[in-house]
Amino acid sequence: MNRIIPLFPLPNLVLFPHTDVPLHIFEPRYRQMIADVAEGERIVGMTLLKDDWERDYYANPDIYTVGCAGKIDKLVQMPNGRYNLILQGLSEFKVTRELRDRPYRQAEVEWCGVPPESLAMNDQTMTHLRELLLSYIGEPAKAAWRTVVEERGLRGAQLVNFLCFHLDLSPLEKQTLLEALDQRATCLLDVLTFKLAERNAGPMGQGGGESGTRQ
Repeated sequence: MNRIIPLFPLPNLVLFPHTDVPLHIFEPRYRQMIADVAEGERIVGMTLLKDDWERDYYANPDIYTVGCAGKIDKLVQMPNGRYNLILQGLSEFKVTRELRDRPYRQAEVEWCGVPPESLAMNDQTMTHLRELLLSYIGEPAKAAWRTVVEERGLRGAQLVNFLCFHLDLSPLEKQTLLEALDQRATCLLDVLTFKLAERNAGPMGQGGGESGTRQ
């Protein structure tokens, strides 16, 4: 079922379900957006801006059509009218058309949420994922895996989305993972495998240095 939601496009952030992100809202048009949705369902759609976004930022630069909607939590309005909030990732969506009747961007979206069971991983795949992370991140991956998987118990969709959000990957790589939908677990393994192969190719293929997790 389609519905209309406000869009908050950014050049460097890709939201995933089951993940939380702190946001500081300072632009007047987006302050208006938060004020408008604060008394309702508090749903905001996060989308990624395309490469040439700076030319047209204060108008309507191009966006990737697949995004992730989140629900506002812990909303605090500052004395200067700005907002601090936590956005909790809920579901993927696809923009079907944009609306231009507000100062901020809105769109009619089609929900394309991924069933959690489609991102389930068996023990063999979990072991392979752990090995890839150890090779990609190094020694800190052992403690991170122990905390996230063994202590917090993240598996399946929650683990895949957590890694897609927190790993030090480019916004475009994360957008690719978001768009993979029910193939996201396989796509994550492919991305990590490619990044390792790129690094092993030598100085011309290292992609800019070491990688790690965002704290």
